[in-house]
This record gives sequence, C-alpha cells and structure tokens, in this order.
Amino acid sequence: MRKTVAFTIVVFVSAVLMVGAMVWAQGEVVQQFDQGSINWSTGKVVAVGIGAPPAEAANMAQARAMARRAAITVARRNLLEISQGVQVDSMTLVKDFTVKSDIIRTSVQGVVRNAQVIDTAYMSDGSVEVTMVMSLGGEFANVILPPPPLGGEGPPGFPMPPPGTEMPASQVYTGLVIDARGLGARPAMAPKIVDESGKEIYGSAMVNREFAVQQGMVGYAKDLSAAQANNRVTDRPVTVKALRTSGAAKCDVVISDGDAAKLTSAAENLSFLQKCRVMVVLD
Repeated sequence: MRKTVAFTIVVFVSAVLMVGAMVWAQGEVVQQFDQGSINWSTGKVVAVGIGAPPAEAANMAQARAMARRAAITVARRNLLEISQGVQVDSMTLVKDFTVKSDIIRTSVQGVVRNAQVIDTAYMSDGSVEVTMVMSLGGEFANVILPPPPLGGEGPPGFPMPPPGTEMPASQVYTGLVIDARGLGARPAMAPKIVDESGKEIYGSAMVNREFAVQQGMVGYAKDLSAAQANNRVTDRPVTVKALRTSGAAKCDVVISDGDAAKLTSAAENLSFLQKCRVMVVLD
C-alpha cells in the first residue's frame, strides 16, 4: 500500500512538473520555421539536421560517425537559413545585411559554424538527427546591431515631449514593460518605442551597446505578470499599454505622450533604458 501511495505521489509530482514546463514553453515568444525556430524569449535560434549513413562505411561505428557529421552540416545550413530571417528592425532582415556586406556575411557564417550541438538522436535506420543552437546575443548581435552613434559611445538624452504635454511628478523606475498584445506586434533585435508624434523614446541610438549585445535590446514574453516579474526589469518597472505598431514589420510600438512623459520626467530613468531593461509582451 505504501509503495502504491509513494508511486502515485511520484507520478503526480512528475505530471505537475511537466505541466509547469509546458506552461513556461507556451509563455515564450517562438517563431517557427520548417527546420527550426527562433525563441525570442530566450534569445536562441535552434535548427535540426538529419544525416544518412553512407553505403561505403566500413562498419556501423564509422557509418554513424559519418552520418552525424552529415547531420551537423545540414543543421548548420538550416541554422544559417533561419538566421537570415531574423528581423533586425522594422525595415531590415539579417539577410539584407549579409547581401550588402561580405564582412557581415562571413561573420554570420562564423557564428553559425561555432553553434553548439545540444542533442543527437540515432535512428533505427542508421540515420542521425542533430539539434544545434546559437545565440542572438554576443558575437551575432555585435555583428548585426547598429553601430554606436557618431561622436561617442554614450547615448543621447531623451527627446523633448511635445509642446503642451502635462509633465507628471517625477518618478524613478527600474525598468519598462510594454503591453503590446492585441496589436499584431512582432519581435525584432532592434525595435523602437516612439510617442504619438513619432519621436523616438527608445532605440538603438539610446542604449549602451555593451548591454544590447550581451542581453538584447528588449526581452519578449506572452504573459504580462511574467514580464513584470522578470529580472530584466528588476523590482519597480513601469507598465504602459502600446497604442499601435509602427513600421513595415510591425516591430516598433507607439505609446501615448503621457506615458512617454512618465519616462522622460526623471533623468534616472535614462539609466535603465541605457541598460536595456525593457520587456515587450506579445500575443
């Protein structure tokens, strides 16, 4: 009886953990492709490749080794293809940069070559399936993100609010959460946040590039509470509702002049924006 109860408890706990993992996965912003995906919440690109064993292999061990090498080659090719489709900003994909610049194309190919194998599956027919992952941050972001503004590394100050905008009492926040649900907004590496007149409140020219390269300009989530509790925005984030999207790819968001004024009313808020402490909630 005790063994039965213990077994039931183990099964129940395992089921709870599995459900928790499923919920977490469902809360992530994932862009699916035929042979992989871009997880914008974790900042990872994943691709799968399958290799078949060659007929001329001397034995099973050699056949599997050669099939694995072929699978890695295919996975890298798929990873490169998926990375070409990464949205950089509202007008540009990674492939637009690689077409124009041999240096960028070579650098991106180098990042893909250094991608990690995170899973290898050996099939009964002798074929091998390999899953590889690369980060959107680090070296890849350093190649793709716009360079610092001319004249120095430091970001410029806030744009002035529109004339007649009522400025609220100064309040200091530790991060920004943009609720962009219901607008069809899409993720990108370098999105912009603008006010109702189109003035840029947040963008690549306003961040510390080191932070942008290491952790990305924004974090993405599907759950508002999870975004507000994310370590990225720490303990006192301000949450604002996006009014609409902007730009051809719908990755830039528009906030009200009043919400923009909340951010610009305290000079200390510039610090968390420089450090990319921004979360965007998507459908």
